[in-house]
Amino acid sequence: MPHETYMREAIALARANIEAGGRPFGAVLVRDGTVVVRAVNETHRTQDPTAHAELLAIREAGRVFGSPRLVGCVIYASGHPCPMCMAAMHLSGIQSAFFAYSNEDGEPYALSTAALYAEMTQAPQSQSIPLQPLRPAGEEGLYEAWLRHKELDA
Repeated sequence: MPHETYMREAIALARANIEAGGRPFGAVLVRDGTVVVRAVNETHRTQDPTAHAELLAIREAGRVFGSPRLVGCVIYASGHPCPMCMAAMHLSGIQSAFFAYSNEDGEPYALSTAALYAEMTQAPQSQSIPLQPLRPAGEEGLYEAWLRHKELDA
């Protein structure tokens, strides 16, 4: 199937989600020419601020494949993916992503994440939610414990 067919499906999911009381976001995750997962933004239903269409598609694909690595997968999203969703795509190894409506398209409707992208370009300590190190006294070896446990399982 051509890219446009998958994108039309993502947009149709977004339009159906509007009718169901949700936000205009749908995603289709494809691997080797086969639709693996379809998802819509569910923040209105779950009250989960991370329940974005792309993130839900990635989560479900991980379950389908039994792996957090989604190499070879492509995501088609009705709207420009937010930084959280893009980070999940990078972490999972998504091959490529397409979107239909840009942040500029969404701006007049408060559906743009352009400001969040700009925020994320700042150093963590300079962002509106400053990220600060805090390791309790005497706390050592967390990552070494993980490595030892991982080696025992191998």
